[in-house]
Amino acid sequence: MTNALELNRETLETRFPNAPFAIGHSLSDHALFTLPRLIELARGMDRDRIEYWSGDQTPNQSPEETPTVDLPVDETIRQIEECHAWMVIKNVEHDPQYRQFLETTLAEVTKMSGVNAEPMSDIQGFIFVSSAHSTTPFHIDAEQNFLIQIRGDKFVHVFENADRGIVSEEDMEISPSKHRNQPYSEEFEKRATVFEMSEGDGLFLPYMWPHWVRTGERYCVSIAVTWKTPSVLMLNRVRSMNALLRKLGMPQAAPGQYPALDKVKSGAYMLARAAIEPLRKSERSRRLLRQILFGRKANYYYET
Repeated sequence: MTNALELNRETLETRFPNAPFAIGHSLSDHALFTLPRLIELARGMDRDRIEYWSGDQTPNQSPEETPTVDLPVDETIRQIEECHAWMVIKNVEHDPQYRQFLETTLAEVTKMSGVNAEPMSDIQGFIFVSSAHSTTPFHIDAEQNFLIQIRGDKFVHVFENADRGIVSEEDMEISPSKHRNQPYSEEFEKRATVFEMSEGDGLFLPYMWPHWVRTGERYCVSIAVTWKTPSVLMLNRVRSMNALLRKLGMPQAAPGQYPALDKVKSGAYMLARAAIEPLRKSERSRRLLRQILFGRKANYYYET
């Protein structure tokens, strides 16, 4: 795969990685994104790496009232034109073919963004398979992201990251016990930028820019090519510790206000993560560990 992404060097220099922008690509006929190949992929993934629900949701969807789909994973993909579902297959980098795709795609970005770009690590891929007229509720993602539209029409409503009237610093804190969905009001739409995407279109979504997504008249396939830079990893470690300390009754300042304290929190997080990581090798152990540390809500996606 050569020059799969259509990137404008001037746009990269002026907007990447701090502001969203549209891109093009030549990946719509790629063999990795046909429905039969996605069924094969899903069958080989651990269940905690697949999440799917009814597409009949709202941007302000209550997590407790999210409608489900009464189909197994492979049938949901096979019947995506009729079953009105929304699905994400997470961490597709565990499949060698998809891993190569992700690394090759981001190599292009690294080459064009220049020597001053931060290193990319923790490269991950998330494939979305959605029926027509389905909605992904309002949320934020704790990584950098190129969202590539493979099939169908998608409308991404994006909001300014620095606007704390949209998402508060508390809501940006990271914890497995917190549901992905964020509180949303129709009043937010006055501040939205809507990116319209069809086959051959894509979007760069910076770290933690709030957004919600709706599909058009056809079923959709998209892939989010994501990564983390050293600064993003630092922010995530601090926000994870802030969430834990808040839960213990000790609300914390936002990252960046006290750099020395941020370094202490980051170090504590890395020590804890290093101790836990060997216990996360299997799906069963991950599920049990999440429940012990964060409660049943941390495994909410098993309810689909």
